Amino acid sequence: MTAATTSLIAITQGDPCGIGPETIAKAVAARATGPAVVVGDVAVLRRAVRQCGLLLPVAPVQTPGDALQAPPGCIAVWQPPGLPAGLADLPMGQVQAAAGQAAAICIDAAAALALRGAVAAIVTAPIHKEALSAAGVHFPGHTEMLQAAAGGAPVRMMLANDELRVVLVTIHVSLRRAIDMLDFDAVLSTLRIAHRSAAAWGQAAPRIAVAGLNPHAGEGGLFGDEEVRFIAPAVAAARAEGIDARGPFAPDTVFMRARHAPDHPGEFDLVVAMTHDHGLIPVKYLGVEQGVNVTLGLPFVRTSPDHGTAFDIAGSGRADAASLVAAVRMARRLAAA
Repeated sequence: MTAATTSLIAITQGDPCGIGPETIAKAVAARATGPAVVVGDVAVLRRAVRQCGLLLPVAPVQTPGDALQAPPGCIAVWQPPGLPAGLADLPMGQVQAAAGQAAAICIDAAAALALRGAVAAIVTAPIHKEALSAAGVHFPGHTEMLQAAAGGAPVRMMLANDELRVVLVTIHVSLRRAIDMLDFDAVLSTLRIAHRSAAAWGQAAPRIAVAGLNPHAGEGGLFGDEEVRFIAPAVAAARAEGIDARGPFAPDTVFMRARHAPDHPGEFDLVVAMTHDHGLIPVKYLGVEQGVNVTLGLPFVRTSPDHGTAFDIAGSGRADAASLVAAVRMARRLAAA
């Protein structure tokens, strides 16, 4: 992935019944996005502006590149073909098939823009997985959709904030299935992707800690043998390739050791975790508002905020845009690398 030749980024609106459009409106009002085109529905963004009590122009653009001519503080919206009608009339905070269909169309359109170099990066507002399913979309989330759009290359999910970066071996599957999916190749592939991707944020030789799967990282096979059978061998194979990987370490302590804080320089630059919740709970505990989801391995930069659609507050104007702003900031930094 080479440095972008445009300053324009694409921001997908997310589920129109969730808080995504409101966070976009607040981020633009705060002049926190830089040159950006929102891939979404004009009426949905205008509704979000009203919900947030803002005085903010929403301008439809004929092509994504026209957004570069929009003045600061204006939401430039490119409406991709095929969006369902009446999205702004859908009730807030509810699963709607039309909302899932719209979210999927916007994701695919933004990925197409990134693949042809029309935007420097894409930032995706939250979608609702039930709405996707109701719309007949057979991908469980953004990561899998973008992987398919990019031709199926191996990708991994990373959740990061200023204190901790975690890369996952498995993501949106049941815990039972996730354990079945783990093997030597999956762990080694994750280590390779994490090592290669770290150069984009200035770490050509990242120190990677590998969290075990079982309590105490298996305690030599007493509490499970996955560490002995394939996690430790994958770490050894990665080290033989010049990757500074270490472990497996007990998952209940390794995240504390990797955390970077003013009074606690971390021992590691990132942690590889075997399953979704093993890895994401520590990052989210440190503060959802600053967390950023990054998809590693794509031929373009994609980030997203570290929260969901928040149906319980959608439409109230109370959504916090901090995580979206952090995602935009991260996207711009990675796109410039």
